[in-house]
Amino acid sequence: MMLAAAAMGSEPYLILGAILFAMGAVGLLIRRNALVMFMCVELMLNAVNLSFVALSRELDDLGGQIAVFFVLVVAAAEVVVGLGIIVSIFRRRQGATADDLSVLKG
Repeated sequence: MMLAAAAMGSEPYLILGAILFAMGAVGLLIRRNALVMFMCVELMLNAVNLSFVALSRELDDLGGQIAVFFVLVVAAAEVVVGLGIIVSIFRRRQGATADDLSVLKG
C-alpha cells in the first residue's frame, strides 16, 4: 500500500493545484463580496503552495518548501491586514461590496 503512494508522481497534485487556482481566479473575477474575494485569493495562494511542494518533492529540492514557508508568512500578514480592512468596511455597511472601498477615505 505504501509502495503505490511512493510511486505516484506529482501530476495529480499539479492538476489539483491548477483546478484550485482556476476556482480561486474565477471566484475573484465573478464575486463582488470582499470576504469571498479574500477567500479566493487565499485559495489561489494555497494552490500555488501545493504546486511548490509537489515539484519540490519531485525534484528532491528543498527550494520549493522554503518558498512555501515564505508564502505562508506573507499570507498570514495578508490575513491580518485584509481582515482588518474587511471588518472596518462591514462595520460601516452590512452589505458591502468591493466597490465600497471608497467608504474608507474618511
